[in-house]
Order: sequence, then structure tokens, then C-alpha cells
Amino acid sequence: MNKILSAWQSLRRPAAPWDTDEIIRAELFSIERLEEHATSLAQAQPVAAQRLSRSSLVTRLRDNEAALLAAYRDIAATVASGQVITPAAEWLLDNYHVVEEQIREIRQDLPPSYYRMLPKLAEGPLRGYPRVFGLAWAFVAHTDSRFDPAALRRFVTAYQRVQPLTIGELWAVAITLRIVLIENLGRAASRIVSSRSARQEADAVADRLLGVGGAPGEPDIPLGRGRDGREFQPAFVVQLVQRLRDQDPRVTPALRWLEERLSSQGQTSEQLVREEHQKQGAANVTVRNIITSMRLLSDLDWPEFFENVSLVDEALRAGSDFAAMDFASRNLYRSAIEQLARGSWLSELEITQVALRAAEVFERPETTAAESVDTPGRESDPGYHLIGGGLAAFKALIEYPPRS
Repeated sequence: MNKILSAWQSLRRPAAPWDTDEIIRAELFSIERLEEHATSLAQAQPVAAQRLSRSSLVTRLRDNEAALLAAYRDIAATVASGQVITPAAEWLLDNYHVVEEQIREIRQDLPPSYYRMLPKLAEGPLRGYPRVFGLAWAFVAHTDSRFDPAALRRFVTAYQRVQPLTIGELWAVAITLRIVLIENLGRAASRIVSSRSARQEADAVADRLLGVGGAPGEPDIPLGRGRDGREFQPAFVVQLVQRLRDQDPRVTPALRWLEERLSSQGQTSEQLVREEHQKQGAANVTVRNIITSMRLLSDLDWPEFFENVSLVDEALRAGSDFAAMDFASRNLYRSAIEQLARGSWLSELEITQVALRAAEVFERPETTAAESVDTPGRESDPGYHLIGGGLAAFKALIEYPPRS
């Protein structure tokens, strides 16, 4: 975490968001505070003017897929051996098919060409990654992975009061939320496995100290070090303390030695037990939230969500008969705006506004939204200028393609 904060300040070598295995969880925000955060986030996230090189999210997805499959198999083997698992592990075991479905949808909806076209962040730990990825990361962190469509709508709307998102970015909101949830679940799953392994190591040490199974006790065996390079993993300490408390006084020297080592690190066993139980409880909630959110993401009508938050749609609805058209027709307008914006100096919203102003020049005749944009007299519809007979003149008006 210190690496990420340092990189955010220096901007010299920004750390990737996965340079830490910490679960993606920050202060839980109310909806009002979430909107405030969206506004400040938009102000602090400039878009890069040129293409920046960064590892693909698809590559990270493959890493998480492998880690989640390994965790699933480890948990399944633990259950098969008759051992008890945590509620978080049980959630993953029972809903792994949901996780597989999410990964398939990401692969289907995020081809590399689409990923490359998304605006990238110019600064911070997410430098070089899509702006919408930073948006989704913040939403997941401050909701503890709990998906609420209404909250997301207000979050995106608040963000766009400062920085309008492109049509492509708005369509990518669902995909990037899935990517961040998979990332978070991968971290939680790795913790589930490593904590279980640490508890097993502690049980093995306690068995030797106590002489379990008829074997003589070995009160003088060294307690060893944690596998992560630190003195002890918290899960190891907690399990060992719980096993040694209220046991034969012959093993208390080991417990006293453990307490002394912890004290030299500014800790106590009681503190570690309390913190570990809190972390486990929080992990149970987060994993439950992730799985539940994945299900809700699949059930949401994303085209409806898109049209509710799209500033291009809002402008077209206010200035034309856009709302009366069918979805396919509306999508033709949006696709044309995307293409024209990519090949001009204007943004999508600016293209939309120019098309509406061009339509206002002509007197609106008595026509219906179902009529072709090439029908005589349809010059008063922005579609005539975006995809109809007025397209050539409209391109000249916006200098498409731009002059060098």
C-alpha cells in the first residue's frame, strides 16, 4: 500500500493496482458521500493524450482465473477430508459456477481492440489503464463489493458532471465492474487458502507440543517462522494461541516465548486474535457481497442503464424525437457519433450538439420518428446529418477528418 501511495505522489513509476494483495475495501460510503467521491475522483483523473503502455486487464483476468480455480480445488479437497471451512470459503465453493460465468462474459465482451479504444488515465497508480476501470475500482472499494444499480447510476452521473464519459466507456461499466469483482474475489480466495494453510501448520506444531495421539509432548520444539517471510502469520498465531491456552503447564514456556516475540513487535496475542477474527468476519461479508453482486450484474438491464446515464442520449432526447425511436435506431445514431468523434477534434457530446444545431436550422415538418432520415424534409432530425443525406455536409462542417 505504501508503494501505491508513493507512486501516486511521484508519478514516476506508478505501481500497478495489483502490487498488493490487500482486499479491495475502503471506507464504506453513504450514497451522498459516494456522489461526492465521484466528483472528486473525476477532478483527479486526467485522461492521457497519447497511448500509454500497461499490462492488459485480460492478462490479469487469466491470472485470477487460475488462482480462483486453485482455491476452489483446495477448498473442495478440504471439505472432502472432513475439515471445517469458513463461510467465505463455503460461498466460493457453492458459487464457483457463477464465477466461471462472469469470466466467460468478460472474455466475450472485452476484445483487445475494444479495450485499446477506451480513454486511459494519465496519472496515479492506475496510469495507463482505462478511466472507467478506475471508476469501477472506486465504486467497488467504497461499497465493499455490494452492487446497487441505483447507487451506481448516481455515482456515474456525479462523475459525469465533471468528466463526461464516452459511449464506449458507459457500455464498458458492466465489464469493468466484473473485472474488479473477480480481482477482489481472487485476493479473498488467496487469503482463504493461505490462512487455512497457516492454521494447519499451527495445529501440527500444537500437536507436537501437546503430544496428541499418544505421542510424547515436545515442549522445546522451535515454533518456526511464517511462510510469508515475517515472523508469524496472524492466522498461525491465532490458531496456536487458541490450541495452547488452558493446556498442560509444560507447554506454557512455548506460549510465553510466543508472547515475548509478539511483544517485541509491538503486538499481543489478544490483539492478533481480535484482529484476525475481525478480518475473517469482514472477508465473509465481502465474498458474500461479491457473489451476490455478480448475480445482480447478470440480471440488470444494461441497455436501460446505459440510456439512463448517457449524456449523448440525454441531449438527443431533449432536442429531437430520439426517445420515440426503437433501440436499434437509437444505436445507429450513437454509433455514428462515436465514429465521427474518433475521427475529429470534437468530443461525442460536442458532435451531438452540432448535429442538433444543424437540425434546428430547418423548420420542423409534420413527420414521424419512423420515417427514414433520407425522407425529404427530414433535415430537422439530427439523424439526417449523422447517418442520412446530410452526412457529407456535416463532415465538412466538423472538419472530418481534421486538417493536419
